[in-house]
Formats: sequence, C-alpha cells, structure tokens
Amino acid sequence: MPPVCRAAPTTTHPRTPPAPLPRAGASVFAPAAGLRRDFRNLPLKQRLRCSRPHSPAGTTHPGGESAVSELVAAEDVLLFVNAAVTATGQREFRSSAAEQHFSLAFLHAYVRVNYRPVYAAALALDVNDHNAALIIEHLLRTPKEADPGEGRLIAARLARMPPQRVYRLFGALRAAGVNNRRTRAITRAWLAARPDPALDAVKYRNGLRTALRHVHARPADPETGDFLFAPGRRVRYENPTLDAHRRAHYEQAALYELPFTVAEGFAARHGIPRAVFLERIAPRMTRLERLRTDRAADLSVMPLTRLALYVLALPFAERVERRAELTNALRAAARRAAGPYAGSWGRVAAVLDDSFSSSGSAVKRRRPLAVALGCHFLLEALAAPGAYTALWTSGRDDPLLVHPHGPTPLGLRVLDALDTGPERLVIVSDGWDNAPPGLAGEVLRVWRSRLDPGRRTSVVHLNPVYDAEGFDVRRLAPSVPVAGIRDADDLAALVEIAQFTEGRTGFAELRAYLDGRVERFLKEAEG
Repeated sequence: MPPVCRAAPTTTHPRTPPAPLPRAGASVFAPAAGLRRDFRNLPLKQRLRCSRPHSPAGTTHPGGESAVSELVAAEDVLLFVNAAVTATGQREFRSSAAEQHFSLAFLHAYVRVNYRPVYAAALALDVNDHNAALIIEHLLRTPKEADPGEGRLIAARLARMPPQRVYRLFGALRAAGVNNRRTRAITRAWLAARPDPALDAVKYRNGLRTALRHVHARPADPETGDFLFAPGRRVRYENPTLDAHRRAHYEQAALYELPFTVAEGFAARHGIPRAVFLERIAPRMTRLERLRTDRAADLSVMPLTRLALYVLALPFAERVERRAELTNALRAAARRAAGPYAGSWGRVAAVLDDSFSSSGSAVKRRRPLAVALGCHFLLEALAAPGAYTALWTSGRDDPLLVHPHGPTPLGLRVLDALDTGPERLVIVSDGWDNAPPGLAGEVLRVWRSRLDPGRRTSVVHLNPVYDAEGFDVRRLAPSVPVAGIRDADDLAALVEIAQFTEGRTGFAELRAYLDGRVERFLKEAEG
C-alpha cells in the first residue's frame, strides 16, 4: 500500500513525472486514496512540502477495490467542482487571498493530473469565470496530455466569458511562454469571432495588442492595425469609434461617442464634472455600469443575485420605502431563474444564514448574504403555492431587511424547519455552526439515521463560501449532500449535482452526468 503523502525529502526532484490518468476500474486502498483522505488533514506546511499530488488512480490493490476507487474519484472531482463554483481567489471572511490562491493552485494541478477529462468537462458546469480561466490556462499549458474534444470546450467557454477576462487570460499565457499550435489556433479563432474589432481596440487596447503579438495574428483591418501599433500614422480614421478616440484628446463632445470606461478617463483629463459626465454618457452605459455608478438601474432585467446585492446595499429606510418595487423585482427575477420548474418542488423549507460571517469580506461585501436572499426568493418560486417556509438564523422574518448579525444557530433552525414536515429542506450557509457548535450536524445525522431512513425529506446544503484550508466548502454532516454556490440563479442545477456528494454514487455515474452536461453545453454554444 502506498504511503500517504508526507513531507518530501530534500532529494526529491521537482520534475517528478505526473501520475497516470484515471481508469474506470482502477483499484486503491480506501484509507490512502484520494485528495480528501490524503491532504485535508495534513498541516499546511506539510502540504507545501509534497513534491506532487498523490494519485488515487495510480495505485492498485491485489484484492481489487474498484468500487472504493470510483467513490474516491467521484469525491475528489466533486470537491473540485465545489471549489470552482465558489472560490474566486479573493479574500473571504475566514481566509486571506493568499490562502485562496495557494489552495486553488494545488487543487487545479491535482485534478488536472489525475482526472483530466472531467477537469475539462468542468467548463460546461456553472463554475465561475475565475476558475474557468484557470482551467483553460492549465489545459493549454499541457497540450501533450490533451484529450479529444478539449478544443471545442475551451472555445465554447471562451465565447461565454467577459472579453476583459479573456484578454487577461491571453496575457497570462504570453507571460508563461505558452505558444503552442493549439493555443494560437484558439486565440485566433476567438479574435476572429469578435463582433466589433474597433471597439475592442479602443476598450481593450493593451490586451488586444498583446494577444495579436503573441499568436502572430494580423489585425482585423489596416485601420485597427495602425491604431494599435502605429497610432501616429493616420491623421484621421474612417471607423467612427477609432476616430472618436482620436478626437477625444482635444474635443470634449467626442468622448460621448466612446464606451463608458474609455470616456471616463478622457472626462477626468478634460475636467468635466462627474454629474455632467454621467448624465451625458448614460446612453452609452451598460446595465452593470449604471448599477456601479448608482444611477437608476433597470431592475426588471437584473439577474437575481445581482439584484439581491443591489437591495442589500440600500439603506434600511430606502428598502422600506421601496418595499413593493424591490419585492416585485426580486420575485420576478426568481420566476425567470426558476423557469419551467416553478411550483414543482412541493413543500419546501429553507434555513438561511444571516449571521455576522455572511458579511463576507472587503472585496466580497455581503456576497454570502446576497446569495441567501436570492435563494429565499427562488425557493419561494420553486415551491408549491403557499408551501414554502423560510427560517433565518437571526430569527428575523422580513427578508428585505436582513443584515449580517450574530452567531450561527443552524442546529436550532434545522429543528424548526424539520418540524414543518417539508419534502425538501435547503440549507444556505457557510457551514460554521457555532451556537452551539456541531448541533446541526448531529441533528441531521440523527434525523437521517433514526427518524427518516427512508429519505422522505430531501436535505441539501448549499455553501457560498470556499474553505481554503479544507480544499472544499464546509460540510455540516457526511450524510447531507453539499454543493458550492456563487449565484442563487444556479440553485436548481446545483441541487441536482449535490446528489453525487453523498458518497453513494460512483465515478461512472458522475462521468455520465458530466457527459450529458457537456453535450448540452456544446449544443447551446454551437447551435
């Protein structure tokens, strides 16, 4: 039996060959296999000294423990999916940005080496853009290990990502010296598909210039090429966007023909008052730009989680004054997110965390609370009419006035929720049950083992916070499926994937589910 990963000796070479890719029937010993078993309980310094991730698929046992191996593989992959949905590399309430970056870097390397096909398939799931960019970067860095179909997945995901993040990814690939044939082909195809090259040249000038140089591609047209690489060559441009940028250096009226982020710099240079600038540039602003500049936002089209963040940023007095407007907007967004599943979940009870830790961090202010608020309205839409019960950890009953405060008495709220006899119990919390500690896990354990072994009530835990130390979102109990969540809009899909985290489903079933998601994702992207 291979030993659990320990501190690497000083003679270990850093270029140790990677472990083999997983096979469907690989056999392992249960206690020594898998990321959760090997690394989660090691001190941080000991993990740092490990020369490379331990591969559960790279070991065998004469007795043939294939079922255990598949469960371990499924557990590792789901652990990564939870991280890729929730973690953004930013500071959280209980972990720093550096801890987040280290944890994610290790996790990406581990899963790519051991489970590359499903690592690529994660691009078809609801992973956030930060982790999607990391997945694409890791895949393009290692072309010799590529599997068929990776290129289509990468191209489809790039088409859905914000342009600024894609240009940042191309810059990271250039800095790392990644310039293989596949990288060049994917970059050129993405650049060729951009709808307005002149707009990109103005708005993402450095990113576009870096990408073109890196893959030795030609600009879309001679004017764009001169704008990027020889700006003094032309006296004027035929393209109105490029010419507006030229004129904005000395003509104030021209800056209002430019995108907001570009015009903002020219307005400051010309000394235009902020209020005057915002009023005149309003027709050129996107919905999110209007929201960031505190202008009247169109609540009717705003996504659910974004709308929840907007509501939580308002003073209490304004929330009360606009109660009907805000509540109707949240319910309308929830109905859009529920889609055909509206009213189909029967009796639903929710335990929602509005404790002090839901305040998030300085860079993710109130994000966990916003997710809980969005889930509240979405679960209300999914439940049968009049069959929804919401229990906030603070005991409040007015969702519009929730704010981060107090401890996290999850156990007491879970008891109250189970008393309502729900068909589904959904817990939205960071999992730090502390009033008293561990009560929620014990309640759920006894409920599942003694009171409801037949699983009449479906219980799922959705966690909006990544635990960098544990390489996963924090669990309440082993018997309760858990899934990471970043946007309340994705709740229904995440509840579906959470079923695999109970430890009763093998790797083959998980691969079949992922294959189905990939097929649908590619059809939507290419159809």
